[in-house]
Amino acid sequence: MSDIVNYRIEVHGRVQGVGYRYSALNMAKHLGVFGYVKNMGSGTVLLEIEGKHHAVDEMISWCRTGPGTGNVDELQIYEGKCKDFTDFKVKY
Repeated sequence: MSDIVNYRIEVHGRVQGVGYRYSALNMAKHLGVFGYVKNMGSGTVLLEIEGKHHAVDEMISWCRTGPGTGNVDELQIYEGKCKDFTDFKVKY
């Protein structure tokens, strides 16, 4: 069993236009988490993250509050299959 996990996270609230994506990028790089973050047309932010279980758990905890300039109302978290990401990107 691998200690690498993958999750897709939908972040709901006032999370666009507040620096959420770039703060997520910095946090992911700090924690050694790979994947991407993207604004969605629905007004949510989508992250797909993978890495060591403890690092991913820390990233999910960070996602619950974000950078502090916005307001996170809810996270929807879905476990996924690892895709062997090699970095973390902001997608457009």
